[in-house]
Amino acid sequence: MKRLLCLLTLLLCACSLALGEEMVLLNDDSSMIEEETVVARDLEYGDEGADVTELQQKLTDLFYYSGNISGRYREGTRAAVKEFQKDFGLAVTGKADAATQAEIYAAVYRPLRYGSSGEDVKRLQTRLTELGYYHGKISGNYLEGTQSAIRSFQEKHGEAATGEADVDTQTLLYSGGAVGRNVKAEADATATPEPVDFFLVEEDEVTGELPPTAPPYVEFTKQLKYESSGKRVKQVQERLTELGYYEGPISGNFLGHTRNAVKAFQEHNALEVDGVVGEDTWNLLFNSMDVRRPEDPPRPTPVPTPVPFAITVDVKNQVTTVYGRDENGDYTVVIRQMLCSTGTRGAPSDVGDWVLSGRTARWCYFPKWGSYAQYWTKINSSIAFHSVIYNSVDTMDLSVKSYKALGSRASHGCIRLTVADAKWIYNNVGEGTVVTITEKLPADPELRASLKLPGLNYGNMLPYSTPEPTPEPIYISGAQPPLPLKQMKKNSSSEAVYWLQCKLKELGYYNGKCSGTYLGGTESAVKAFQKANGLYPDGVAGIKTLKKLYEKELATPSPEPTASPTPEPIATPAPKASGTDLE
Repeated sequence: MKRLLCLLTLLLCACSLALGEEMVLLNDDSSMIEEETVVARDLEYGDEGADVTELQQKLTDLFYYSGNISGRYREGTRAAVKEFQKDFGLAVTGKADAATQAEIYAAVYRPLRYGSSGEDVKRLQTRLTELGYYHGKISGNYLEGTQSAIRSFQEKHGEAATGEADVDTQTLLYSGGAVGRNVKAEADATATPEPVDFFLVEEDEVTGELPPTAPPYVEFTKQLKYESSGKRVKQVQERLTELGYYEGPISGNFLGHTRNAVKAFQEHNALEVDGVVGEDTWNLLFNSMDVRRPEDPPRPTPVPTPVPFAITVDVKNQVTTVYGRDENGDYTVVIRQMLCSTGTRGAPSDVGDWVLSGRTARWCYFPKWGSYAQYWTKINSSIAFHSVIYNSVDTMDLSVKSYKALGSRASHGCIRLTVADAKWIYNNVGEGTVVTITEKLPADPELRASLKLPGLNYGNMLPYSTPEPTPEPIYISGAQPPLPLKQMKKNSSSEAVYWLQCKLKELGYYNGKCSGTYLGGTESAVKAFQKANGLYPDGVAGIKTLKKLYEKELATPSPEPTASPTPEPIATPAPKASGTDLE
């Protein structure tokens, strides 16, 4: 309407000039003004008129509005305006003010991204097919295949490979400057921008965008099999169609054709061929960049390699322990032990066994709490390992409170660690690692004391470097203990305490850490030994207790070193006399 009025005004001006007449525009007071600015009215819910009709038609052309072009501004029109405002970074009010209308009438394309659908997506897929970037079905659904094709197009043209068909990407795609996938372009010589290894997550729900090199993460929720039905089955059917394994209806019913397509996909991608969409099949379908299509060479069957680590999160002691494999393949070798903060009693960490998916992030953001952390490693859909908390993406903006809380329940369910410990897990612990979170382990004061939290260096907001720990003493089963025997009690620290702990553990009385420091766990073990052997259970390792403990070792004295025989002196021959009278 605004443009129509402007056009009429210009036409009248032209006519007046042609007739040699002077034209003036008047306001309501009939006073002369130099110019008139025609401003369209703001449109909002309840308005009616030709300008509403024009707005609805433009929103329909941009695929935001699919209702009747009635000239009445109702809920459908308001929803379309809100969606447009959201896409174009405007205040999302649902009111078509002058700024919003200017953007709407200037727009040529709506931004398209994963999950979009409609005729404009079909047109996008058709154009990508013509240029050789897309090989899937022209479905009108913007899924992983379309996203990968857009990413390839963007990389080819030296653009940031986001996988989103924003307005600039579509303008280039439909222009004469768009280059086919197999055509050498100037942009090929331009280095592709390095992806930023950063995305946002919330502690109870993964949100935000993955790094540009990865597809959007689609969470596995449950197993799908023959006779399953619903939205998730539709997703599988759409994805299998896009990849070229399925040609049936997108019905949401998991029947014979769907099962056969799943089996074909599994066989070609070196998965167990059972026709069931479990977590492995789901993740390869939706969350892998290396999925094989029917026309691709089949994936070779992987040679199984053992997972190197297992992790136990001990809620009672607030300690995370990484175990490696022993000579029997069991996870018994302690690789690393770390103080942590698990969930509070009101928001506890998820107890149980969890298998890591391998999903990580360099930084993460918790929208609910407005805080950040480094080195995020997903445990399950609700919780993860990550560093202590930051107030912003700035290593100097550490929440000192979260650092000092390590060793106590303090998180919203995630497992918080020092930056160094979170980084170690981020760098070394991968997909398939079993994480056990338990509240059933006994208290171990010796373990906690051995993992004392270093002071914080406020100059770099990192813990002060601690000196290399003194190597553990060597305990030899059956050998004599350090002599002479001396009484030991709570808070003692020595090699003799280490031997005491090792001997008590060997006999089954002690289950804590052999640290060389005599704390509550050692005291309880000594009491149990004393009680079992008819001694007064005071928890003090006196001479009488130690003699009983090392009874066998003390009865077998260490062999005396064999003395080397003293060598016989070698006689020195007498010097020969000199003179002429000797024969």
